[in-house]
Amino acid sequence: MNPLRSLILAAAGSEVVRHLVATTPGTSGVVERFVAGNTVADAVTRVGRLVDDGLWVTLDYLGEDVTEPAQAEQTVQTYLALLDRLYAEGLTARVEVSVKLSALGLRLDERLALDNAYRVCAAAEQCGTTVTLDMEDHTTTDATLRVLGELRRTWPWVGGVLQAYLRRTEDDVRALAVADSRVRLCKGAYAEPDEVAFSRAHEVDLGYVRCANLLLAGDGYPMFATHDPRLIAILAERARWYGRKQGSYEYQMLYGVRPDEQRRLAGEGETVRVYVPFGEHWYPYLMRRLAERPANLVFFLRALVSRS
Repeated sequence: MNPLRSLILAAAGSEVVRHLVATTPGTSGVVERFVAGNTVADAVTRVGRLVDDGLWVTLDYLGEDVTEPAQAEQTVQTYLALLDRLYAEGLTARVEVSVKLSALGLRLDERLALDNAYRVCAAAEQCGTTVTLDMEDHTTTDATLRVLGELRRTWPWVGGVLQAYLRRTEDDVRALAVADSRVRLCKGAYAEPDEVAFSRAHEVDLGYVRCANLLLAGDGYPMFATHDPRLIAILAERARWYGRKQGSYEYQMLYGVRPDEQRRLAGEGETVRVYVPFGEHWYPYLMRRLAERPANLVFFLRALVSRS
């Protein structure tokens, strides 16, 4: 793993660094670049602007690894309020939600997380939208896929996420590249041991393309999460090769990352969905975004040292 990436990921667990980022003047602009505010109202306002620009959205209420059932319940209630607000604003035709099962209690009890996810999916159905289950570190992969399978018994449209840097992912793609299956393919953003994940960027890229080919050849709906210009060009060529029409797949990009490219692809008729996080627990998310693209660190450090 890139030493700088390792350092950034280590900082994600540091309370000292978190306090520094939260309290240093000038850093609010950094956070606002990647996070759409702390509240449901903040998030819905930002989402409305993206939809007006012709983009699609998935909203993630930040938080993970809850330690009490009450925390999981608070996450569920926030999602229910979010879905109600999106419906009231007429946004659910183009906006869905993404959910981390650890925020719904996965590390406490798998059944608790399933029950909570069921409630979110039921509300999403009533509001006319969909849900995607985020994937977390490799220790949760099997449990997440089990919950996904259970939810899809009732709602085949529940989306899953697979991470190209895991050595197991090609097999998982084969299992999920079926009719009505929505699969987001990303590179992966957690620090993982070499025995379970590719560590070199070139290996991850090759794995991503192999998995993309499987998804495009399958009967499901691929969702390609990447900002890499080379991969985007390859995906466009492979989509043509497999006879995929625009609208039978989509690109996904993070809020605040390459917004001009998001609008360019949308302007060419592609479906582009922006992953928009919000909430007070933004710090671990921000660190993973910096680790994914260490070039963002320059922007970040400028804000940290600025006292203006």
